[in-house]
Amino acid sequence: MAEFTMELNDEQKEVRDWLHGFAADVIRPAAAEWDEREETPWPVIQEAAKVGIYSLDFYAQQYFDPTGLGIPMAMEELFWGDAGIALSIVGTGLAAVGVLANGTEEQIGTWIPQMYGDATDVKVAAFCSSEPDAGSDVASMRTRAVYDEAKDEWVINGTKTWATNGGIANVHVVVASVDPELGSKGHASFIVPPNTPGCSQGQKFKKHGIRASHTAEVILDNVRVPGSCLLGGKAKLDERLARAREKARKGGERVKNAAMATFEASRPAVGAMAVGTARAAYEVALDYAKTREQFGRPIIDNQGVAFQLADMATSVDAARLMVWRASWMAINGKPFTAAEGSMSKLFASETAKKVTGQAIQILGGNGYTREYPVERMHRDAAIYTIFEGTSEIQRLVIARTISGLPIR
Repeated sequence: MAEFTMELNDEQKEVRDWLHGFAADVIRPAAAEWDEREETPWPVIQEAAKVGIYSLDFYAQQYFDPTGLGIPMAMEELFWGDAGIALSIVGTGLAAVGVLANGTEEQIGTWIPQMYGDATDVKVAAFCSSEPDAGSDVASMRTRAVYDEAKDEWVINGTKTWATNGGIANVHVVVASVDPELGSKGHASFIVPPNTPGCSQGQKFKKHGIRASHTAEVILDNVRVPGSCLLGGKAKLDERLARAREKARKGGERVKNAAMATFEASRPAVGAMAVGTARAAYEVALDYAKTREQFGRPIIDNQGVAFQLADMATSVDAARLMVWRASWMAINGKPFTAAEGSMSKLFASETAKKVTGQAIQILGGNGYTREYPVERMHRDAAIYTIFEGTSEIQRLVIARTISGLPIR
């Protein structure tokens, strides 16, 4: 087990500087254009693939970094560049985590490479969990998967929403109910292979922020997938369902469902995204305050501005500390006994919203225009308190964990 440290080793520093250079030289110059276009920035993703950032190998290297700091470090640097473009680059990772968290070694080896494609033929993947009537309330999921034993196929019907890369993905990872009576305990995850009949894109959403990232509905109309596409396999599912039914009969402990396993693994990473956006806004505001003069002196000479910047710097640093701690705990198998994963996501998300708003205030009228990037950063930051578990859900998880009570 790697000891927890805040000091990056030489290899990690090299990767960080490489990512920072890509974010500064490739992502940032393209940010405003793709935000306005509200389209997937395929040319930027292709550039990321060419240099090795958008690849299974790079993702795996960071994911399996024994210190746990590889993923949060990478996320912070890319999202420092621009949140919308960065999410287009890393969005496939959520689907990959879904397979890593629930799949067999064979499934991992088969499907994750198809999620990325290669530098000459870039692909993306989508993780599909949320539904029109089941966002935070995953127990209300209506998408059904029914096993056709004669053909060894699963038949999936339902509608997914808020899916990053939904409909344009080469591979979709879909969470569906296989036993509605068990609520969230009766869920399972499935691979929907490329060009599967019945899987199509529904509404594409026009969003407040992260507009370079494609978000859409996914329609599943009698989608048939082979039995081998059930992540983890049927024997494991049957065992888990039997255990859940027995515990339900006895009123026993809760059983973790497939979607929650994915979200728990990804929450610190989302926190790192928020840290990157917050840090970017803070740096813009700091540079502006040093050069912008009013009443014959730089505005940072005023305590009202300087103290705001001090609070911003402190909050960004604290958020990073919480994200790194949770990431280190996760990779080393330490349980989140105080909901440290949710804590990191909650604090970093709220920090991003606050700091980007403070940056606009420091820039004044200029901050409110699209001539400066902080208004875009503020729009982008709003998503962090919503997706992959709202701030309210994070507080609920934390409250239940620290109290041991079923708070509602």
